[in-house]
Amino acid sequence: MSDRIVYVSRLTRLPLVGADGADVGRVVDVVLDPNGRPPHVNGFVVAVGRRRVFVGAGRVGEIATDGMRLRRGSVNLRQFELRPGERLAMGELVGRRVRGARVADVGITPAPEPFAWEVATIAIGSRGLPGRRRGPEVIDWSEAGELFADERSIDRQAAALESLHPAEMAAALRRLPLSRRRVLASALEDDRLADLLEELSEDEQVRLVEGLDQERLARVLDEMEADDAADLLAEFSAARQAELLGAMDPEEAEPVRRLLVYEPDTAGGLMTPEPVILAPHATVAEALARIRDPDLPVPLAAQVFVSQPPLETPTGRFQGVVGVQRLLREAPSKPLARCLDEEWEPVSADAGEREVAERLAAYDVVAVPVTDASNRLVGAVTIDDVLDRMLPADWRAMRLSR
Repeated sequence: MSDRIVYVSRLTRLPLVGADGADVGRVVDVVLDPNGRPPHVNGFVVAVGRRRVFVGAGRVGEIATDGMRLRRGSVNLRQFELRPGERLAMGELVGRRVRGARVADVGITPAPEPFAWEVATIAIGSRGLPGRRRGPEVIDWSEAGELFADERSIDRQAAALESLHPAEMAAALRRLPLSRRRVLASALEDDRLADLLEELSEDEQVRLVEGLDQERLARVLDEMEADDAADLLAEFSAARQAELLGAMDPEEAEPVRRLLVYEPDTAGGLMTPEPVILAPHATVAEALARIRDPDLPVPLAAQVFVSQPPLETPTGRFQGVVGVQRLLREAPSKPLARCLDEEWEPVSADAGEREVAERLAAYDVVAVPVTDASNRLVGAVTIDDVLDRMLPADWRAMRLSR
């Protein structure tokens, strides 16, 4: 058995016997050093009567189907205490989440050094349909590196990441192995992880969030801009989309759900459903107050869209647009209905991305309104979203690597 991978769950059913064959106790758990690459087995927790004691890995001569055997001598009966940095395979790792599933077992194998063992594989539970049992998926330990990360180091790195601009966060993360990226991503606050995801391509986003549980991912989606959240959800199956939308805050999920109806290469698929929208009787002063919001993305702060109530998309009948420069030139008390720029023409929700780009270029603006067949405002496409779609998929990584 020593020339194969041994799973910890099987070890916990085995007796420990002395070199003379006498029963010593029963194996309870395996003590791991997570800082090794691969992680090393420091020893075993053995129940001797009512006491739990530690047996170093070097003391074990062999592991066979009928039990573990000591090489020589007896065991120290001092009560077992976990040392700082050590992890228990069954007590701490089994049950943790990796790649969206729970750890079912840990496989260890003989190390190159004599009488030494190291972690080889991780078995993670199936994500099959309820009621259908499937065997666990077995992955190399390195694909579950977050299980063995130093938590203090993670906290320091996460804090350092959170102090960066989202684009710098993305650049720093790309230089790390995927397993480390996932560890750090899981340690970030929800809003900062949302900021980070918005700087990554959809493929990178999916790889990064695979290990997050549904509740955490739903909270992060709540923090993302609706159009970015819709782009990420579009990478998942319809069933997974429905699960995540159901787990999101209903108010945050509703605009995302509407965006998913549109094809991704249309104005509807590109737009944000939450531009600045005011009624015709609103004043210039009210409009300026709205676009001063520091949390408002710059392209959306460049103009206000005027519609009849209701003022949430889809709105009442669309009236027009007032740009920030016009607002700065008009009296604060002037109603927006008397400030409309008549040159602006909306695009339909099913317009192609090239048509949207041409409209932005022709009007020399940073956002265009999107309307439906009933002339209701359903959103706005900003220039950054058009550029993001029309540039090569890896343009962010190319720019930041120069």
